[in-house]
Amino acid sequence: MTDPRSNTGGKGQPSTANTGTADPNQLAEDFGELVRSLEEHDDPDVMLAEIVAAAVAMVPGADEGSISVVTGRSRIGSRAPTGDLPEQVDALQEETQQGPCLDAAYEQLTVRVADMANEDRWPQFAQRASEAGAASMLSLQLYVEGDNLGALNLYSRTPNAFHDESEHVGLLFASHAAVAYAGVRKEAQLANAVASRDLIGQAKGILMERYKISPERAFLVLTRVSQNTNRKLHDIATELVRGRSRRAAGTAKTSDHGTSRCA
Repeated sequence: MTDPRSNTGGKGQPSTANTGTADPNQLAEDFGELVRSLEEHDDPDVMLAEIVAAAVAMVPGADEGSISVVTGRSRIGSRAPTGDLPEQVDALQEETQQGPCLDAAYEQLTVRVADMANEDRWPQFAQRASEAGAASMLSLQLYVEGDNLGALNLYSRTPNAFHDESEHVGLLFASHAAVAYAGVRKEAQLANAVASRDLIGQAKGILMERYKISPERAFLVLTRVSQNTNRKLHDIATELVRGRSRRAAGTAKTSDHGTSRCA
């Protein structure tokens, strides 16, 4: 659906005839404050919440927002939603397998839905999203990696709330948010890698103690079991560590029960 207020053919990029009325100096100041604020947070979840809250405050027309993470062009999750509406809309996209985050957002930097009640690109999704309270929507691409997508989605409870200025400010914001979000994702991946390494280390220790073998031989045993069972090394290690924890808990209960009988 082509937005008559823009000469971009409805693709979502800001109109070349209208770059908005926002004061560039004020925007620069606002973005500077945002960057300084983000640098103060080490917690990824807090940082994402700051990004979304700032977007809702700075992008004209926005009432609610979230970061939507799409996996395999089918599964959608909401990060740092400002309310129930973003989570409901993401759930509807996954349920109907329709919506901007499942196709258009992969190809376009921004996607604007001017009037959800009359949107015909995704009829099933649009009708139910409108009923949920999303009258208009602006999706800003953060990253695309194959079939995976990260997008900053902004919502309004008013039709035609987002215009060229909204997209102009939104694109500026998304460029900063994408950098910050990339840092968050890298930090999360590093944390997962460290946790996985520690878990595998515990599993090696269990095998070394049980069978009196070297660290190298213990790791070889883990990898061999992983290959033979066609399961991930991390899953094998998790099962081994949990099994030991359960046995230890069972031994402790038996010991406590025996002590109480003696008493």
